[in-house]
Amino acid sequence: MRTAVFKSYKNGLYKFWFENGEELSFEEVHPRVLKQFDLRNDKSLIDKDFRITFVEDEDGDDVIYRVESLKPI
Repeated sequence: MRTAVFKSYKNGLYKFWFENGEELSFEEVHPRVLKQFDLRNDKSLIDKDFRITFVEDEDGDDVIYRVESLKPI
């Protein structure tokens, strides 16, 4: 688990900034996470700190990042 700040949902991508300055855009979020947090519409979640778990899936030459869990800090 890492610490990240939720920055935006735009054009189908969920953008998070990590404690080390790294920025990652996630194409997928586990449905149970979206059930708990409406990242697409709830503007109060922007700039909120989370503990995040994610996985990298390789699809041929592409890498897809998927959020597996979020816990507010």
